[in-house]
Amino acid sequence: MKSPKELALNAKLLEAIEKLHLSERAGKVIKTALEDAEIQALQEYANNVSIVRLHYNDHGPVHMRTVAYNTVIMMGLLHEAGIKTSLEAEEFGDFEDSLTALVLAANLHDIGMAVSRQDHEVHSEILANPILDRLLVPACAGNVQQQMMLKSLALECIFGHMGNRVIHSLEAGVILIADGCDMTKGRARIPMALSAGNVRVGDIHKISANSIEEVRIFRGREKPIHIEVHMSSEVGLFQIEEVLLGKIAASTAKSYIELFAQVNQAEQRQYL
Repeated sequence: MKSPKELALNAKLLEAIEKLHLSERAGKVIKTALEDAEIQALQEYANNVSIVRLHYNDHGPVHMRTVAYNTVIMMGLLHEAGIKTSLEAEEFGDFEDSLTALVLAANLHDIGMAVSRQDHEVHSEILANPILDRLLVPACAGNVQQQMMLKSLALECIFGHMGNRVIHSLEAGVILIADGCDMTKGRARIPMALSAGNVRVGDIHKISANSIEEVRIFRGREKPIHIEVHMSSEVGLFQIEEVLLGKIAASTAKSYIELFAQVNQAEQRQYL
């Protein structure tokens, strides 16, 4: 059963997708993925492994829906600015194809945490492979080329989301940044409570994330995408400088991003 936060995120995500006026085919495969029982089960168990067993941040259904939402917002901003995705630029697909692959990838990118934190992106690919086939075969209605294109692109996005592997498509670069933007304090609330003062590996991520109040993504002044991070303490700078900046640096979408951070009411710090 989905939590109230998941249901709210689902509604928020679907509202953002509807604003892009997608075709019925694209909208159906995205909605199907959000309601898929196998995906939901993997997300929930991955979160158990991450939070309860390893005391890491949220890597479950709320996180993956948040990444999907961030992805849709960024893709919409790039589309408005006339920036073509890799599929569009190569004339191998259209914007809807790119967005479909990305939303699928966002909802599958961390399911490998159910197996292991180490190389979890590889485990995510393995687990996602048959799920993508199951979702895309009916959606592509016999168009094998489209099916393989969407599957391959989704797998690239999953494989590259940690920022430590070379990616080539703009789409994979977008999800890399969308993942890095999910760092608000709500993501660390439960593992912080479970730690109860015991210091463990990965705690700096929880402590720094706990000071991030809000991450806003909207149209930039100089670049298509403006990311603004508001925090209550300077410890949150770790999340920006050690996590988000690294992902932006490794992203194929880097040139379209402007990044600002602010502690309480202090003057904004510009990074990009």
